Amino acid sequence: MKSTTDHFEMQRYLSVIPLFGNLSADELARLAQGCQLKRLARGDMVFRVGEVCEAFYVVILGQVKLYVASPNGQEKVIEIVGPGRSFAEAMMFLEVPYILNVQSLTDTLLMCVNKKAVFGEIAQDPRFALRMLAGISRRLHGLVQDVEGYALQSGVQRLIGYLLRDVEDIDAAQNKVVTVSLPVSKATIASRLSLTPEYFSRVLHELEADQLIEIDKREIRIIDVKRLAAYGSQ
Repeated sequence: MKSTTDHFEMQRYLSVIPLFGNLSADELARLAQGCQLKRLARGDMVFRVGEVCEAFYVVILGQVKLYVASPNGQEKVIEIVGPGRSFAEAMMFLEVPYILNVQSLTDTLLMCVNKKAVFGEIAQDPRFALRMLAGISRRLHGLVQDVEGYALQSGVQRLIGYLLRDVEDIDAAQNKVVTVSLPVSKATIASRLSLTPEYFSRVLHELEADQLIEIDKREIRIIDVKRLAAYGSQ
């Protein structure tokens, strides 16, 4: 049985997650009854392909990778999920086993939201289902963009797009030097972009040789945002 403190903590976490931001105090209290916190060390598995799906998850702290693996052990990273974002909702609604693997990339704190709690809340208020659908739709839109990028963009363009993904227009206009911190290993990002680690590193060093970026371990300083963006469109 959860303690009062645990229950309050669960409600507090739920209240700051965009997916649950519009819920009333009573709705949060009901949903919190079906939630648990799960702490993982780096490298721990959240779940594996084929396991029964009884919940979806929200990242509170840390990061996880969603990936599939070939019979020979080769991995393809589908998505890297950080704080405030959720995963596995669609599989929960389909009521099928998990179709991918999820592993923590750092020490991670997850909120596990039980399927029964979600279905109960939908029965109480159908508007909750619309919020869940909106979240799933955003993920689908992102995956469609990924497929479009793989099909229509070169590897160089995908890598540059990744580096520029959070750069503000004002920074580009003022030609500021922008520092990008790679949140995970280069090999993981390469897999996410459907590139080999060797190709990923080679392109980074080519961009550095052309004085577009400077590399300091996981810190990438973009020296000229406009030139880098133009380089990607060549």
